[in-house]
Amino acid sequence: MSEVTPPVNEDDLHAYVDGQLEAGRRSAVERYLEENLEAARRVTAYQEQREAIRAAFAARSSESLPPALSLVRVIEQWNRRPRQRWLVAASVLLALGIGLAGGWLLRTAPAPGGAQQALALLGQEALSSHVVYAVDLRHPVEVPGTEAPHLQQWLSNRLDRIVVAPDLSALGYHLVGGRLLATERGGAAALLMYDDANRHRISVLLRPMTPTLHAPAAMIRKDGVNGQAWIANGLGIAVVSAMPESDITPLAAQIGTDLHTPG
Repeated sequence: MSEVTPPVNEDDLHAYVDGQLEAGRRSAVERYLEENLEAARRVTAYQEQREAIRAAFAARSSESLPPALSLVRVIEQWNRRPRQRWLVAASVLLALGIGLAGGWLLRTAPAPGGAQQALALLGQEALSSHVVYAVDLRHPVEVPGTEAPHLQQWLSNRLDRIVVAPDLSALGYHLVGGRLLATERGGAAALLMYDDANRHRISVLLRPMTPTLHAPAAMIRKDGVNGQAWIANGLGIAVVSAMPESDITPLAAQIGTDLHTPG
């Protein structure tokens, strides 16, 4: 009797990103990703987040431990006269306290280059989302543009901030509608879609960001899809389309004006 291959689950995807799968299971996951675009998009986001974290802590991890805190030095001090042991214990506790405080600061304060890492993830999500949804002629959105007030209220509730669809009619584009997206952190993002009289579609991704993050507008591109992304006022914005970069710039400028988040 042939062995049944178990279905690929979320644990398999994370193990795949971490390089922890044996060859046979890795092949099964790769076949699964070829057939599931949404899962492939999540894996790409996981991989980029993993590399961003590694890059952020690479310099810190290469620093050597101070000699006074080495295990050998601590043991030597501990073997001294008993009356001095309380001093050793106090120094160890102090070192642990400094380490815990440092860890807390790293969690609450953005790491150097954090804005650029966030911008890279934003751009990747925008490009991938456009590739998946813009080609769908019948169901590119969840709520149509004819229900704009409902769409904006729904997205505002889910993103926990006011979401207003930019008005691009002066540039020849009307609102097709919008949908909700899940971020790699389990949060919510909004995808708005527009098209012109020739059915040329553009996607606008809106993603809440940490208020302290700011990144000027930068061009993003992948496999013939171009875009512009930036972070301002606690919001990540990206406009993407399969059109020349020069045509995207005025769209990005109008979107930044309407959302009060100039790039």
